[in-house]
Amino acid sequence: MTKKRKKLGLTTVILLALLLGSITGIAIHYTVASNSFIKTYITEGLFYVVGQGFIRLMQMLVVPLVFCSISTGAAAIGDTKTLGKVGLKTLIFYMMTTMMAVAVAIGTGLLIGPGHGLDMSKIEVAKSTLPTEQTSVVDTILNIIPTNPINALAEGNMLAIIFFALFVGLILAQLGEKVQSVTNFLTQFNDIMMEMTMIVMKAAPFGVFALIARTFTTLGFDAMVPMVKYMLCVVLALALQCFGVYQILLKLLAGLSPVKFIKKFFPVQMFAFSTATSNATIPLNIDTLEEKMGVDRHLSSFTIPLGATINMDGTSIMQGVAVVFVAQAFGIHLSPTDFITVIVTATLASVGTAGIPSVGLVTLAMVF
Repeated sequence: MTKKRKKLGLTTVILLALLLGSITGIAIHYTVASNSFIKTYITEGLFYVVGQGFIRLMQMLVVPLVFCSISTGAAAIGDTKTLGKVGLKTLIFYMMTTMMAVAVAIGTGLLIGPGHGLDMSKIEVAKSTLPTEQTSVVDTILNIIPTNPINALAEGNMLAIIFFALFVGLILAQLGEKVQSVTNFLTQFNDIMMEMTMIVMKAAPFGVFALIARTFTTLGFDAMVPMVKYMLCVVLALALQCFGVYQILLKLLAGLSPVKFIKKFFPVQMFAFSTATSNATIPLNIDTLEEKMGVDRHLSSFTIPLGATINMDGTSIMQGVAVVFVAQAFGIHLSPTDFITVIVTATLASVGTAGIPSVGLVTLAMVF
């Protein structure tokens, strides 16, 4: 009987595509980059079309996915009578840790500076993708409230969309059975968007390969150091959040030994790392809390699925570092107001982020 080969996960395949794209781009850059055929039909033809096509697919998903996910998520957890004091405290705690995660990511990015030294002037970009004016703190706050929700959806005004979606979700929770048909519609449409996201993400390795290959074909080894710095920056921010922020909070709020906790939860962490999905770890997480930590199953059965839905700190860290990296690469100055906007947007986006592999790439477009 032959042993079944283990299938590579999507995250692993994307990393391999990134590596192959880097090697391909560098090879072309130092050999045939100046060839008119290569430049016209490969670099600015095949690589550009496939890469931009993938980006457009992700942009296509953002608005309907965020609106449906956040509104249905808020509808599921918005009833404070059901949540009770524990639920409300858990919700606030999750939001705070996510904000801390984004702050850690931004701080790490500013400290290491992964985008510095990367000259993106050689890469052609659409002018409309770059910010044209600064917005004051007051206007930023007021712009969260949409004067026309339909217009906000059409223009992709993310803060306004998130605000409106949360508002709709809370009303759905309050009215309950009276608007069950609307809740069912949004839930089913959310399922459609999740399935569409999974289908689009299957194209991610090809999109990543094309984007990275084109970048390295243009820049050569100049792009290698910033990319490595970016990856190290994300890993460092994740380590600081996991082994620093979490463990300090664990000691202060629960009085538990961080070493003891990590030892007992190491299998859960390794399972999450290997599957790259928080949803898959829910059953193992609940069992470990009950059997090894003595947490009441009724409590963990509520807090763990809720955390897998709204406490997406790893995704938020990736997004925070990515914002700093891209801003530095393109020479875009980010003001304190911009950083606050990133923290708020990434935190609210985590409410609507599904616990499935690589979906953070989709919501990253929203944060940008």
